[in-house]
Amino acid sequence: MRSPQSPAQAIAWEFRRRHLRVLIALAGYLLVLAAIKLLMRGLGQPITLEPPDGRVGVALGPLSVTFFYFLAVFSFGLAGDLAARQSIYPARMFTLPVTTRALAGWPMLYGSAVMASLWLGMALLARWWDLALPVIWPALLAAVFLAWTQALTWMPYGWRGVRVVVTVLWLAALDVIVLLAIHFKVSEPLMIGFLAPQLPLAYLTARFAVARARRGDIPDWRGMRARPAAIAQVSQPGHFPSPARAQLWFEWRRHGRTLPALVALLLPFELAFLFLVRHDPPVLIFETLLVVLLTPPFMATFAATMVSRANPHARDSYGVTPFDATRPMTSAGLIGAKLGMAIWSTLGAWLLVLVAIPLGLKLSGTWPTVIGWVDWLARVFGTPRAIVILLLVFSSLIVSTWKQLVHSMYIGLTGRVWVIRTSWLFALAFIIMIGPVAQWIIDDRAVAAGVWTALPWILAALVGVKMIAAAWVAQRLYSSRLLSDRMLVTGAAGWMVAVLLLYGLLAWAFFAPLIPRYLLGLVAILAMPLARLSAAPLALAWNRHR
Repeated sequence: MRSPQSPAQAIAWEFRRRHLRVLIALAGYLLVLAAIKLLMRGLGQPITLEPPDGRVGVALGPLSVTFFYFLAVFSFGLAGDLAARQSIYPARMFTLPVTTRALAGWPMLYGSAVMASLWLGMALLARWWDLALPVIWPALLAAVFLAWTQALTWMPYGWRGVRVVVTVLWLAALDVIVLLAIHFKVSEPLMIGFLAPQLPLAYLTARFAVARARRGDIPDWRGMRARPAAIAQVSQPGHFPSPARAQLWFEWRRHGRTLPALVALLLPFELAFLFLVRHDPPVLIFETLLVVLLTPPFMATFAATMVSRANPHARDSYGVTPFDATRPMTSAGLIGAKLGMAIWSTLGAWLLVLVAIPLGLKLSGTWPTVIGWVDWLARVFGTPRAIVILLLVFSSLIVSTWKQLVHSMYIGLTGRVWVIRTSWLFALAFIIMIGPVAQWIIDDRAVAAGVWTALPWILAALVGVKMIAAAWVAQRLYSSRLLSDRMLVTGAAGWMVAVLLLYGLLAWAFFAPLIPRYLLGLVAILAMPLARLSAAPLALAWNRHR
């Protein structure tokens, strides 16, 4: 194979070699859509979508998935640790005989061209399907969005997790400005004038970030604790009563503080909106509190990438290190330490939220508004049921946070990069497609009625798949002797008790006659984690002995 002759060719070959299959799949998808359109016109059934509904989102959904995929590809987000202090720019590329300007500029140029082309293709396809979309400024926005993502993620930071917070806040601010411009119907030349200068600013920031990372300049904002002597003093507790307690402490030191730190960094900015909307309609206060309550589950998705990584600094970051592989503990014991760490991490994050919300409501003067909502809820449902509903909401959010940390653990613990990245792609596709599909169902009454009629059968099918998967996992755990018979029986009994308790609470709180009791039972079964969580010891054992 002929080697690349220039920096531009070398970096282009790097992207093309790793992601050629995705480009081929995207081209195939466009050809399929074109064939469907031509076939419908040939049959005399032109497809019109006036007004546009969820079917447009379903048709264009894969292109949106591709947008986020390329966002991760050209920012090297698939190859680095987003929560780490060091830059996620691949260190192996620093050894290329090219300038720092080339290392920063060529990925930004290629990425911006691909993102802009992707939007142009989406806009042309939408117009072919009778939906008019703007062309120029959204393509420029896609390029700017990628450029700032590259610049902010390539920058080294002094604290773990700051990269995620800074990137999310900066890009959210950019989105808010653009949405406000759309709301006030700003002309396209003004939009282009606002977005165009962002590209050179992002490039300068990215070149500065790559230069710092290339010379190994990683700031340290941890103060005196960062000194080796202090670390040695702090990291040597007394005698542990058991290996399990020692492993739990080790997991906490390595991953447990990531989620509380991310939540603590975001809470002040989110609660600051209470001071801005306190004189506006109460719905804005409700939306602000909703964002605050959803912050721990959302940030747990980022922290979860670290739970299953044994060595984020190594090339094979998902492989088990010799230190972990030779620990005098079973795979189930190592998983138990991770689960315990996730519990303490979840409780720490929610303790911050439960302390910050009353403080923010009190200081902003919005506390009476929230008390009024609670009084209305008590009048509608009665005080006991209102209390149970609120407890169910808070407990479901807390459990959801813990599930986000551990539910996909079995995927990361396999150590197979292709499995991990494929799961990310499917998860991203689901997140993007669920909105258009839901909008389609809401807009079409016939489809909504059909889905509501089939809902029990859909939930029953999901329960059947879950139980079959759980039985298969239990059989593998039993045959491999990763868990003892007593532990398997105890775990199954505990899961059944938890399902019955949740069902009892749901049946008592939601007493509406239109909601069948068996439907609540199916929801309770699906809500309790079982198969995927039980598969974690199998995945770790597979990774540990490969």
